[in-house]
Amino acid sequence: MSDFVYLDNAATTFPKPAEVIRFMCDFYATRGVNPGRTGFDLALEAENTVLEARQALTDFFGGTDRNRLVFSLNVTDALNLLIGSVLKPGDHAITTWLEHNSVLRPMYQQRERGVEVDLVRFDERGYVDPAAIEARIRPNTRLVVMNHGSNVIGTIQPVAAVGEICRRHGVLFAVDAAQTAGLVDIDVAAMGIDVLCFTGHKSLYGPTGTGGMYMAEHVDLSPCRSGGTGVKSALKSQPRDYPWRFEFGTLNTMGIAGLLAGQRWIASRGGVAALYDEEMVHATRLEEALSEIDGVTLYCADMSRDHLPVFVFNIDGLPADQAGQLLDVEHDVITRTGLHCAPLVHEGIGTATIDGTVRFSVGAFTTADDIDRAIAAVADVAAYARRRPGCAAPAAV
Repeated sequence: MSDFVYLDNAATTFPKPAEVIRFMCDFYATRGVNPGRTGFDLALEAENTVLEARQALTDFFGGTDRNRLVFSLNVTDALNLLIGSVLKPGDHAITTWLEHNSVLRPMYQQRERGVEVDLVRFDERGYVDPAAIEARIRPNTRLVVMNHGSNVIGTIQPVAAVGEICRRHGVLFAVDAAQTAGLVDIDVAAMGIDVLCFTGHKSLYGPTGTGGMYMAEHVDLSPCRSGGTGVKSALKSQPRDYPWRFEFGTLNTMGIAGLLAGQRWIASRGGVAALYDEEMVHATRLEEALSEIDGVTLYCADMSRDHLPVFVFNIDGLPADQAGQLLDVEHDVITRTGLHCAPLVHEGIGTATIDGTVRFSVGAFTTADDIDRAIAAVADVAAYARRRPGCAAPAAV
């Protein structure tokens, strides 16, 4: 039995596969030079690793041109780059109440620049109605951006339906796949996704400080940033060729090597569907057991619908942060509490005024024993809460 139970995989998956760590270390020790800047052998080998990673991720997302897979620091960086490059004063954009601050804050910033922004609510089960997005589209709507899977309530959104609507109206459609890349099958063409933004340190099983976006071939944007690329250095403006149009400065080559190794590891485990099925078995058993514990309130945790192995709950009589502290200190169960950088989700489920919820998120290395320990821990904390006075959590939605 491990020293702790790790149920914070929606923040970052842990541990990382040993194969990923070995490959990264070997790459950095033997080929950790600047790729694409010179023609000596080590630089060419480093560039080949970057190209392999571009191709692997392009194939993984159903893309057609690996040069349109551009790397960034993380999904927040990619979303900021995208939003800042697309929207101009006078434009209109649509997003949802399900978004992480990686979308919300850039959108609020765009409002200050004169962009109109609409936010579409989710229903009582945690899903956005595509028709509600279509109803907000205007002649000046330039961008629709939404997450594929909520990092709080775990609901998987109908992005293909929204993609079809956006394609029909000629509106750019971007998807935040932070929680789904590596766990849910994604085909950008079939789903009508123009720009897919992803992070590397969650279910792609790469390291922190990695991410990027895939841009469909018909997308033509001018970046809001510029800088060194190692090619066409005499130009006074950013090169128009991909990937350099949206990559600036030296890449995190060690991290990109880790993303490549993560792709290989996912394949070795049977692919995305196999990993998803395994994780949902654990998450479903955990959710069902918690729903039977007196004093535990779950939110939008219907695992029979499109759902990630992620859900949130509260324990009557305990603030979320205190419940999380008890789970950690008394039971060695690691979780995440609070608003999870997604305040509008908590407004929607009624937990914003009580400082959020406790989140459990299963990963590829979660075991049946981990689930047993987590269930017992929540039962113990809930029993403790029943023995002391406190305010009850709001009704489940």
